[in-house]
Amino acid sequence: MSAVFNFTFVPWFRSVAPYIHMHRGKTFVVGIAGEAIAAGKLQVLAQDLALIQSMGVKLVLVHGFRPQVNEQLRAKGHAAKYSHGIRITDEVALDCAQEAAGQLRYEIEAAFSQGLPNTPMAGSKVRVISGNFITARPVGIMDGVDFQHSGLVRKVDVGGITRSLDMGAMVLLSPFGFSPTGEAFNLTMEEVATSVAIALQADKLVFLTEIPGIRTRPDQPEGEDNPIDTELPLAAAERLLATLAPAQTPTDATFYLQHCVKACKGGVERSHILPFAVDGSMLLEIYVHDGIGTMVIDEKLEELREATADDVGGILQLIEPFERDGTLVKRSRTEIERDIDLYTIVEHDGVIFACAALYPFPEAKTAEMAALTVSPQSQGQGDGEKILKRIEQRARDMGLDSLFVLTTRTMHWFIKRGFVQVDPDWLPEARKRKYNWDRKSQVLVKRLS
Repeated sequence: MSAVFNFTFVPWFRSVAPYIHMHRGKTFVVGIAGEAIAAGKLQVLAQDLALIQSMGVKLVLVHGFRPQVNEQLRAKGHAAKYSHGIRITDEVALDCAQEAAGQLRYEIEAAFSQGLPNTPMAGSKVRVISGNFITARPVGIMDGVDFQHSGLVRKVDVGGITRSLDMGAMVLLSPFGFSPTGEAFNLTMEEVATSVAIALQADKLVFLTEIPGIRTRPDQPEGEDNPIDTELPLAAAERLLATLAPAQTPTDATFYLQHCVKACKGGVERSHILPFAVDGSMLLEIYVHDGIGTMVIDEKLEELREATADDVGGILQLIEPFERDGTLVKRSRTEIERDIDLYTIVEHDGVIFACAALYPFPEAKTAEMAALTVSPQSQGQGDGEKILKRIEQRARDMGLDSLFVLTTRTMHWFIKRGFVQVDPDWLPEARKRKYNWDRKSQVLVKRLS
């Protein structure tokens, strides 16, 4: 095995470990658009979902079948009919939906039953359980349109789904529901997935869709000036929905966003819109810091705060690589534990991505910002700026006039942010006595007034 591979694989595997621990035992509801299966993505999606389940995540999978039903209708010379973004399900369409659901359930179960050696499914044992977990009611008549056999979710069998998940099974749901009298109703994958996620109070609702995510300026072309919003607060998502026309097709920006908002308002912590066209999009979204699609959240996941004793281990893990390559001066656990009240951190999903310490010298009306560190995973995302602003504010609150840093490699970063270089003799006497002349650190100062 090459040294290059070891060099890249080991840090990467360590970087995803916090997310593996974080998601173990959590419940995810995953809605897969029928278009993903029509595009031939089922095999790789099954491999990724099996891998996610193997790391302790409980999965409920809801498949769509919009293109498959339309294909059946075309074969029978029958036109697909929609209104208000919902299929009008007559007798022919209901038969086509039942045929499509049966075929897709067979294909999905087969995909999870693979176990050939030298494939990602080797050794996996994924038990898939399906059942009549959804009670439905008719859509009825809206604006004079009779939706016939199209339905809405009336009730979710939470106990049945939970027992299946607790047995280690993956629960597979088709977009079908049945009334207490046994009448079948055609539902939408999006509504089933959202209703199930709310009923289970799932930790995540994930939609694998045709669209890459949500842009807050959807009228503008994609590009560097208008990227996908990887994290969209619930309030911002609601404002965006209010400015856009109601969705009619899956490629409309609001089609999935409205369900993500509904889920978050219903108690689901995070809802995601991911592109199925990107290989491994589920893995990238769940196990990488910034993900790949859009995540709608009820509150900002990233927290800027002062550190506590519980953060010592995370700070040590963050700064250790920079101490090893000489960027930072070595600090012992004892030192960090002693000074923990002086540290400010940026935490995201329980992982510390940035930190810095503030050491005041009140007699000189100044303070040192030390150990400023930003994880390679989040560099360029503004975490260093956030830490610097908080440290500056803490210094102002102490009545100090300036902030200084000692650095050997990042002088230009500080100069861009208002620091100026001074001679080491400028340092307060107490700090000058500890200055390492062999290290030749540059001293930079910023006035806070």
